[in-house]
Amino acid sequence: MDRRNNTNVADFVLVGLTDSQELQLVLFTLFLMVYLISVLGNAGMILIIHLDFQLHTPMYFFLSNLSLLDISYSNVITPKTLENLIISTKSISYMSCFTQMYFFVFLGATECLLLSSMAYDRYVAICNPLYYPLVMSKRLCCCLVFGSYLTGLLNSTINVLFMNRLHFCDSNVIHHFFCDTSPLLALSCTDTHGTELMIFILAGSTLMASLITISVSYLSILSTVLKMASTSGKQKAFSTCASHLLGVTIFYGTMIFTYLKPRKSYSLGKDQVASVFYTIVIPMLNPLIYSLRNKEVKNAVFRAMQKREGTRQLK
Repeated sequence: MDRRNNTNVADFVLVGLTDSQELQLVLFTLFLMVYLISVLGNAGMILIIHLDFQLHTPMYFFLSNLSLLDISYSNVITPKTLENLIISTKSISYMSCFTQMYFFVFLGATECLLLSSMAYDRYVAICNPLYYPLVMSKRLCCCLVFGSYLTGLLNSTINVLFMNRLHFCDSNVIHHFFCDTSPLLALSCTDTHGTELMIFILAGSTLMASLITISVSYLSILSTVLKMASTSGKQKAFSTCASHLLGVTIFYGTMIFTYLKPRKSYSLGKDQVASVFYTIVIPMLNPLIYSLRNKEVKNAVFRAMQKREGTRQLK
């Protein structure tokens, strides 16, 4: 019998994080709070950068795009996760599942490249400060951001086209809380070798290009900073990189833990915890990291509050 006749899966079932109703309620409350903080925090970051002219610099141009990605990331994963925590039917249509996976891959790949662009920006600012305004022109910044989005779009499109060729005939139960590539590959009843190889090449090349750029940039920054005679100069240089380096470490740490390991070492519990961290928690952490550790952002918020207070007094 032709197996293709039994591969028209109308929908999938997302197992989720837990079967306990009490724990589901706790997770719903926690994830809802994280989601609201994430959306409001990133939207606030974009608004502050837009309103304060002193923040109209390359670094904050990249940061505003990072906040936009994080808002999008939260809206792709969290709403469906919240819905599945409070309803008994945890199904997702075939089209919705692949749409979620498409945007998940697109946003993830784009963020990887955007973080490497931010690292290059810090490299130019610290290692070649005199040429910074010339090198990091508006045109180059727009090209770097556009290139990040375009590469993410190509990665995601090719990924979904290959995944769409797979057939699902044995089960439609996804052992995860969202439509990720690995659980879907595990469900397929056809040979996935070619698809896995393609995903490995695409994801590996994007990740390696980003990591090499970040590593080379920060090694150059470290070399330049260590040569500085002034202690205050060293502290200032390190402070400008601390927020970005912390964000990079958290993002890549969880991504590498989840994806860059043999399939035999897959652990549903541990991998789901890591997935929760980089899909739900990290979008909330980024605005906190870049605002609480950044005097310029704090000062911009203070100026905005003063301006608002002044406007009220005039009325």
